[in-house]
Amino acid sequence: MSLFSKKSLGQNFLIDKNIINLITEIGEINKKISVIEVGPGRGSLTEKILEKEPKDFTVIEKDERLVDILHEKFGSKIKIINKDMMKIEYRDHLKKNLIIFGNLPYNISTQILVKWIKIQDLDTFCNKLILMFQKEVADRIIAQPNTKNYGRLSILSNWRMEIEKIIDIEPRSFNPSPKVRSTLLTFVPKNKFFELNDPKNLEYITNIFFNQRRKMIKKPMKFLFRNFEEIAKELSIDLNLRPQNLDILTYFKICKYYEKFNLINY
Repeated sequence: MSLFSKKSLGQNFLIDKNIINLITEIGEINKKISVIEVGPGRGSLTEKILEKEPKDFTVIEKDERLVDILHEKFGSKIKIINKDMMKIEYRDHLKKNLIIFGNLPYNISTQILVKWIKIQDLDTFCNKLILMFQKEVADRIIAQPNTKNYGRLSILSNWRMEIEKIIDIEPRSFNPSPKVRSTLLTFVPKNKFFELNDPKNLEYITNIFFNQRRKMIKKPMKFLFRNFEEIAKELSIDLNLRPQNLDILTYFKICKYYEKFNLINY
């Protein structure tokens, strides 16, 4: 294992120059763009981004050993936040024309993604997120209805984001090499999206449905609503279907009904 890799932090440093160049080009960075890089590691991508001369550049790195390396390598060219990426209040760091880059630790990648999705006015500030995931997780994010990978993460991600798969990345592109392939995805925050009172309700609804994905949806509908048959009729839902058979928009509508009948919480 590399001297500077901590297994407990899920560290796998990107070393493939072709992939680094690709990520940088996708960012379309110029002097009007602000950048946040999450998990910069030893700064291979950081160095390439700096060549594009962004307006300002903030990196978030938890590992103090790597912070020392980044300070020595880049000095005042970047602002370094030495903190756990899950404990950052990202709303405080949003700026106009922002691009977020992240080679996310596999063990918290979905949590950090959901955290960003729930930022209320992300679309006002952030142009794009360019993020690396374990391929298995990426497949769940981009999955379509009626497929085995379709589920909570697919629905939550597509609520606020336009998502595009860029490329699958082999383990040899990292040091140390992970045991699985990775996938690069881009996320563009939507200006218009289905209005919900609280995204936590969408998390809750999808959790109820997909915790029993092999069961017919009659069971979770009955759990959520007293008048579940009436609501199913209004939404043209066949109660004999399974959770993976409902499209994303239908889940948004179910969530809206749930909020409507639980106004006491707001």
